[in-house]
Amino acid sequence: MHPEHVPHAPAERALPVHSPTPITPPAVHPAPVVPVQPGHVPAVTSILLPDGRVVTGYAIEHPQPAHITAPPPVSRAAVNVALGGIGFLAVCGGLLLLTSFIAALTAFITQLIILAAVIFGGWIAVQVLGSGSRGGTTVNIRKATFKRNHFHG
Repeated sequence: MHPEHVPHAPAERALPVHSPTPITPPAVHPAPVVPVQPGHVPAVTSILLPDGRVVTGYAIEHPQPAHITAPPPVSRAAVNVALGGIGFLAVCGGLLLLTSFIAALTAFITQLIILAAVIFGGWIAVQVLGSGSRGGTTVNIRKATFKRNHFHG
């Protein structure tokens, strides 16, 4: 039979005993711990763990460093001057483009006027100098009779 099926009297059953294992000190001794007393005595706090045990101890508040606002690496005046310079350059670039556009538009209009003058002047020259007769319209004149200051054709 197996040992767990062997009937024993309750007094005969051996209870398992756990003995702690001793911790050997390290070869290098750490620096001694110096207890630091807080400025005031903190309140005792008890915490109930999920398994039902209660742990009691002092609640230690860690000191928070004061919030210090670091000065910016560049002064605000320098930032404003730089932004103003960028804005000025953008405006100068825009004005340069605007003046270039106006100059190009003026040149284009001037060329159109010169082209119109050349074409129109050529047309007028052809009209004036092109035909051999000076009248422009050919009229056949035949013998006409004037009687009593009236024209009879």
